[in-house]
Amino acid sequence: MFTATSTQRSDGRGQVAELQRARLLTAMVQEVSERGAANVSVGHVVGRSGVSRRTFYEIFRDREECFLAAFDEALQNVTVIVVTAYGAAGRAWQTGVRAGLMALLGFLDSDRAAARLLIVESLAAGPGALERRRQVIADLVAVLDLGRTEGSAKLDPPALTAEAIVGGLLSVLHGRLADGRDSETRTNHSRGHAEESSLLELAGPLMGMIVLPYLGPVATRKEIERPTPKRTGTGPATRSDPLQGLPMRLTYRTMRVLVSIAELGAQGAHPSNRAVGERAGIGDQGQASKLLARLHKLGLIENQGGDPARGEPNAWRLTPTGRQVYDSIASLETSVE
Repeated sequence: MFTATSTQRSDGRGQVAELQRARLLTAMVQEVSERGAANVSVGHVVGRSGVSRRTFYEIFRDREECFLAAFDEALQNVTVIVVTAYGAAGRAWQTGVRAGLMALLGFLDSDRAAARLLIVESLAAGPGALERRRQVIADLVAVLDLGRTEGSAKLDPPALTAEAIVGGLLSVLHGRLADGRDSETRTNHSRGHAEESSLLELAGPLMGMIVLPYLGPVATRKEIERPTPKRTGTGPATRSDPLQGLPMRLTYRTMRVLVSIAELGAQGAHPSNRAVGERAGIGDQGQASKLLARLHKLGLIENQGGDPARGEPNAWRLTPTGRQVYDSIASLETSVE
């Protein structure tokens, strides 16, 4: 956690900047999913994130750079999951490809906004996104092309087979995600609402597409007839903004006040205005009191003290919402060290 023994932690500006960046990336992913990449403006992103336009341009050069940062983050998350699954399957190409495909579909199922950004909206986000997409496709083609050494020499698929398979897989996924909702959405009449069908239902047919040109119809039939994997509900954690819905912007001093209350609370204290101000490095007690009043109004802190009208000191502690915000700040500690 934040302690006075670390310059990085006691200053805290790095944590604020990183949290603001995280809020902007969250907003970008959500806005792109709802509006489409071509229709998202900087105004949409800052409006949703609660981060100022000035701060946006301190972090990103323009809208495209913000989009690419969100794309890179989502791509890094899915790459770790897929590569880990592929590697854990051992040396067997077919087994590894199946494990990697299951991991990919599970990720896309668990975070449909990121799925749309990666599969659909990257096509309309400019040359930078297209180049990143091209690099990813080349990596996938290289993996699938290993199938040429797995099957019978009689099949002898052409060199472009892997490229055609990857194109077909992306086309299928694009079709399911293009409208923002799986095209095979089914209605749960007993509950009266629409429910997205799992992309994992495509696992057998997609594996059939992959192995057919390399291993033949018998292996294809076995893949198609495999039981459909079930959603586990344990996919990767999706990015969320703990401040979303709060009418505030997290400034350096605001963050320091929250951190100070949390740190003093961890020591068993419910600090007064003066104690919070001193811990946060705010020399003007009037400013410290104004910040505390603002955080109190927002429901991030609560007063456990006496009656201020009688001169009794306040005694502050974080509310559950305040704790959530503080935990988000503290979780960024390692990313800025």
